Amino acid sequence: MGLICAVTFTDRGRLYYADPGALTPAVGDYVLYPTTEGPEVAQVMWAPQWSPQDIGGLPRLTGLAEPEHLTALADGRKKRAEARVAARRLIRAHGLPMKIVGIDHVLTDNRTVVYFSAPHRVDFRSLVRDLGATLKGRVELRQLSARDEARVIGGIGSCGRDLCCSTFMVDFEPVSVRMAKEQELPLNPLRISGACGRLMCCLKFEHPLYQDFAENAPAVGSCVSTPEGEATVVGHSVPTDSLVLRMNADGRRTSCAMASVCSSRKAHDEFYGDGTVGSAQASPSGSGASGGSDASPAAEHQAP
Repeated sequence: MGLICAVTFTDRGRLYYADPGALTPAVGDYVLYPTTEGPEVAQVMWAPQWSPQDIGGLPRLTGLAEPEHLTALADGRKKRAEARVAARRLIRAHGLPMKIVGIDHVLTDNRTVVYFSAPHRVDFRSLVRDLGATLKGRVELRQLSARDEARVIGGIGSCGRDLCCSTFMVDFEPVSVRMAKEQELPLNPLRISGACGRLMCCLKFEHPLYQDFAENAPAVGSCVSTPEGEATVVGHSVPTDSLVLRMNADGRRTSCAMASVCSSRKAHDEFYGDGTVGSAQASPSGSGASGGSDASPAAEHQAP
């Protein structure tokens, strides 16, 4: 248990968690976040709060940002803007099929990192040489994949919220079409693809839920017992953890929570025998008497 806060380096960018230590910054304050390049200025998005989980290993804030740090932050923004304009101009001049995704500038060693996307490998050696002469410093170019491009740029997903990759995701996990099939989603690329053009990462998030439901839920077409009587399973509703049933008595369709649905009569008889176990559990003596006021409602539905 300890204090934890979240900061970001860009507006509406990815959140980075940290241990505030002895600091008590408020939302909107600028702090120094430790990185491999040294302390970087970041803005607090979540004020420090107690976490019941173990937060050992989180980076600890080195202090509040001083005026000189804010001045260096403004200079860095100016350098990045200049580098973006120069990179776009030189890319057009060289006729390269590249798109600038992001710019990062390190003031300590006057180094500029240009992130770009391209449909294939690009020979940018001459571009690096001209860009370094224009910016009067060291320049590095790094090509990003489609998913990394969406993470850097950010955006709004089909759910109406900020992209997961640009907010809380740390690493990308493999996503397959099989996950979409098991979730009974239409195999339309426009419906199951994210802003990056690849399969949506949320398919991976929800896949274990569908797997657990498939293992425990009765199959479509099986006969089950409910508090309202015998019914046939005609559909599943995984998000609500319920089943769509057709009542055998009147053909009425209804939705029932899976927790209140007994297994199929055949599976029940194979596991419990003749069904008298339900009555025996209701009797403290275990005599197996049935029909009394002590019998449970579930036993009444399970009795043959």
